[in-house]
Amino acid sequence: MTDINTDQAKAERFDWDGAEYSARVNKRKRSELRLKAIGLTAIAAALGMLFLLLSSLISTGYHAFTQTHIKFDVTYDPEFINPDNLARSDYRGLIREVMRENFPEATDDDLRMLSGILSNAAQFKIRDRIVEDPSLLGQTISLNIPVSDPYDQLNKGLINRDTPEQFRRVNDAEIAAFDVLVSRDVVTKPFNWALFTNADSRFPELAGLKGAIVGSFYALLICFALSFPIGIGAAIYLEEFAPRNKVSDLIEVNINNLAAVPSVVFGLLALAVFIGWFGMPRSAPFVGGMTLALMTLPTIIIATRAALKAVPPSIREAALGVGASKQQVVFGHVLPLAMPGILTGTIIGLAQALGETAPLLLIGMNAFITAAPSTPFDSSTALPTQIFIWADSPERGFVSRTSAAILVLLGFLIFMNAIAIFLRNRFERKW
Repeated sequence: MTDINTDQAKAERFDWDGAEYSARVNKRKRSELRLKAIGLTAIAAALGMLFLLLSSLISTGYHAFTQTHIKFDVTYDPEFINPDNLARSDYRGLIREVMRENFPEATDDDLRMLSGILSNAAQFKIRDRIVEDPSLLGQTISLNIPVSDPYDQLNKGLINRDTPEQFRRVNDAEIAAFDVLVSRDVVTKPFNWALFTNADSRFPELAGLKGAIVGSFYALLICFALSFPIGIGAAIYLEEFAPRNKVSDLIEVNINNLAAVPSVVFGLLALAVFIGWFGMPRSAPFVGGMTLALMTLPTIIIATRAALKAVPPSIREAALGVGASKQQVVFGHVLPLAMPGILTGTIIGLAQALGETAPLLLIGMNAFITAAPSTPFDSSTALPTQIFIWADSPERGFVSRTSAAILVLLGFLIFMNAIAIFLRNRFERKW
């Protein structure tokens, strides 16, 4: 009682309009301003780093979204085309003849150099056209043929013409020949659809992401098919039905710990169990999906349990009060209300799995695969491992394709996170 009276007396004697009060208020305001300044500085630093990352990727990767082509008139001369075996005719000779028509003064040595302007796929592009339509034999058609990587980089300005000849990938004669084609207005630079329609290749101008995209799709499909029902089932049992004892507490602790385990550990587990014990095929999206499912399960379980906890107890009590069983309460009332949070957590877990590289490397999904997989059991790569392969390539043309592949992967991740945000905002209920 004495202390209370003493505090009241001090408060009555305190000058609320005096200098001491003003000093305290100013000190508090300065502290708040410092806190705001620190927060704004942190946000600015994060945005600055994000801007540097994106600007670096875009400045390097946008070159890969276009591809240099040359429009040539190709005559399917019977001298080079065998009507009885169109697939195995002399298409290299036909390309040299096309170059001879465009450079009449060229010698045989010059023709070999000029033929190198075109991509290695030129002969196959010419072959496929007549195989599809044999009536083209003896006729002349116009074809847009991709150039090889050095000339593609030359046309995009990635090769400095002022560099001494011995340090350039193309010499002065090759540059002069290419400039002649440019002056004839037959060189174009359209959008590079091959980046999405071709699989991997040793030649940068032919390499694409189709195999990696299809492989990632199969892997995520398997991951979702396994982790979604198992994760939700485990979360429902632990949250709604499991007794609260030491065993359930131990399980909960281990699930939380598994969510923090490095992804490479799951890759080692898959290598030992799926491939070592069960003899499953390496590099297969099916095995990759199972590996990613192991890694995603703890995230889905934790997110599902959090969504179930967020449902107000009054929902359960009201359902039980009208005679519903425990199972009817959970599956008829609680689970539908928690589903938006469950779907959000699942999509975020799948987005995390899409960007994982280490576990897929350990099960061999970094092999050189030149065709997109037809089934989840065919050999394939994934987007993260394809980026790893291209980043490790010494070819200069793969630098821009590596950045472009990262941009494509980021695009998929942003899309998946946007879906998660939409589902959360669309179906979220407030009580």
